[in-house]
Amino acid sequence: MTPEKLFELLTKFAGSQGISLNKDKTVVMDILKGLLVNESRYGYRSCPCRLAVGDKEHDRDIFCPCAYRDADLKEYGSCYCLLYVTNEWNAGKIKHLMVPERRPLDKRLP
Repeated sequence: MTPEKLFELLTKFAGSQGISLNKDKTVVMDILKGLLVNESRYGYRSCPCRLAVGDKEHDRDIFCPCAYRDADLKEYGSCYCLLYVTNEWNAGKIKHLMVPERRPLDKRLP
């Protein structure tokens, strides 16, 4: 799969959920390339903004879209890595704040 093809798929997926991909395509393409690197490396698309350990069960919460995405979108209008955003975030109607890491510390450390 190419980053461009993944962009098409995730754009449709996000739209089906009433959200969008970040309008900054450079940011999006960098994240998509990282997802594909992780898929090649681990066999699954773990979030490239977090440290995966290569154990599928341990990393399950950071498969993209991660388990924290919806809470991040609700509170901040974007997910942790800025891939998925609300339409209001993309339109600049809400302030772009740094999203804190929600992943529990015991999951972040191998």
